[in-house]
Amino acid sequence: MFGRTRVAIMGTGKIAGIMAKTIKNTKGVTCYAVGSRTEEKAKAFAAQYGIKRYYGSYESLVADPKVDLVYVATPHSEHFENVKLALLNGKHVLCEKAFMLNEQQAKTIFDLAEEKNLLVVEAMWVRFMPMRNRLMEILSSGVIGEPTMLTANLGYNIAYKERIAKPELGGGVLLDLGVYVLNFASMVFGNDVTDIVSMCSFNNFGMDLHDSITLRYRDGKMAVLNASGLSLSDRNGVIYGTKGYIVVDNINNFEGITVYDSDHKKTAYYKRPKQKTGYEYEVEACVRALNEKWLECPEMPHSESLKILNMMDFIRKTNGIVFPIERETEIPAIDVIETTEDIQETAITSEEVEGTSDERQGENVGAIEE
Repeated sequence: MFGRTRVAIMGTGKIAGIMAKTIKNTKGVTCYAVGSRTEEKAKAFAAQYGIKRYYGSYESLVADPKVDLVYVATPHSEHFENVKLALLNGKHVLCEKAFMLNEQQAKTIFDLAEEKNLLVVEAMWVRFMPMRNRLMEILSSGVIGEPTMLTANLGYNIAYKERIAKPELGGGVLLDLGVYVLNFASMVFGNDVTDIVSMCSFNNFGMDLHDSITLRYRDGKMAVLNASGLSLSDRNGVIYGTKGYIVVDNINNFEGITVYDSDHKKTAYYKRPKQKTGYEYEVEACVRALNEKWLECPEMPHSESLKILNMMDFIRKTNGIVFPIERETEIPAIDVIETTEDIQETAITSEEVEGTSDERQGENVGAIEE
């Protein structure tokens, strides 16, 4: 697919607006259309961002034959049906994080995309950024020796927001912020996790507001992760090695990377290069994938999305967090750790617990449309 890729935005929330601005200033793409659940909202959004076409339903949006790629910026709870709708209408998809409510939903979507020969990508933006590559280069250089442990924190005062508070919206901090700390650990240490221990605190609806997660890997490495919807945090990720350590400022939009030696002296600092919004990298990756006729982006392959969802499923299960749709449909809430064989196969165990940006850029750019 060469020429300008025509992108349609599904949803009209803040994050959709940032994407519209981004596309307008990114080569090789055009913001062709927007769809909302009401024509009034779609029309207002189109006027605000200079978009030619607008639709008062998602069905009308994906039926437009000129749409190449649909960007899904709706609540977590709607991702499965929204992405499925786009795929059934022959459209490639870039979907906001958290990609789906659970691993089984993601498997269904990826199978459908393969059947339809269509690209589907989770918009975990930090994985597409140049600073992610810089971090990998620093680690590969051996400057801090062998990395053996990391910590990551991400917290904002957002527990009052509907998308966090309400179970029917796929609420809780885990899918909204915890997905970032888990992705940070995954980027650095990979996914050969053998143990997960987690604890959460909850609102009155059973949605998690604080998450504390510890991962142990087969080679003995450990990751200690914290996500909060009640507290502001430093947003830092720290990678500890045998000869030094690395501090990443803002794990969900790397602002800087500082390297320290064994004497705790700063030896290097890498500043984030100038960017439009940071969303441009995932859009450019999708365009590249479409031109190469790939069905997934190497920066965020399907296997990574599935593994993160697998871990989040397990964390939710051990803390008693279930979404209403998981009770109402045949889609299993959890597809991990059901038998001894499953434990051996997935290599994940945990203690049972009795009993749920711009987060991307600092405050809140939630995907809730209305």
